[in-house]
Amino acid sequence: YLIHGQSYNDDQWERLGVDEAADELIYSGESAPFIIVMPRYRIWFQPDEHNFGQAMVEVLIPYMDVHIRTIPDRSQRAIGGLSMGAGWALHLGLSRWDLFGAVGLHSLALFSIDSPRIPGWLDAIPKDQLPRIYLDIGDRDSKNLLDSTRWFEETLTKKDIPHEWYLFNGYHEEKYWQEHTPGYIRWYTREW
Repeated sequence: YLIHGQSYNDDQWERLGVDEAADELIYSGESAPFIIVMPRYRIWFQPDEHNFGQAMVEVLIPYMDVHIRTIPDRSQRAIGGLSMGAGWALHLGLSRWDLFGAVGLHSLALFSIDSPRIPGWLDAIPKDQLPRIYLDIGDRDSKNLLDSTRWFEETLTKKDIPHEWYLFNGYHEEKYWQEHTPGYIRWYTREW
């Protein structure tokens, strides 16, 4: 499940080359075939102000597991996002850790209401059930996003939670994400 950034649509990941990256991994034999779902979320609201998260876990995921040939197990399901989409991926990936085995956060725009919740969410996940976590951001991103991303990374480190953390060269823009999309997809599928 890949969630787009604010002011973009569900076609953002396609525009960044996610389909070509997936095809390359599958055709080369590096990955088994997999499904990419790109839900659409159009407005910036905190999770408590909008039912997008509820719709994801109560409608979209069950629908996909019934109507599409999925492997309905958290070990075979990942969630990730760009910017605001990364905020949703973090929110759902930690608060509903039972659904996702991997959480990818690309240029994370952290929801302000989630900041105080994150330590408790992390503590509530059994150590043997922690999702794989990937975190990256461009070194020329906004100070607010860099600071909150570093705070989250430091929280993971202090709690001794395994994660991958990358500070790449770049801005908060599609050019940055497009350069890294093949690596993102390779990371998501690595353990499938």
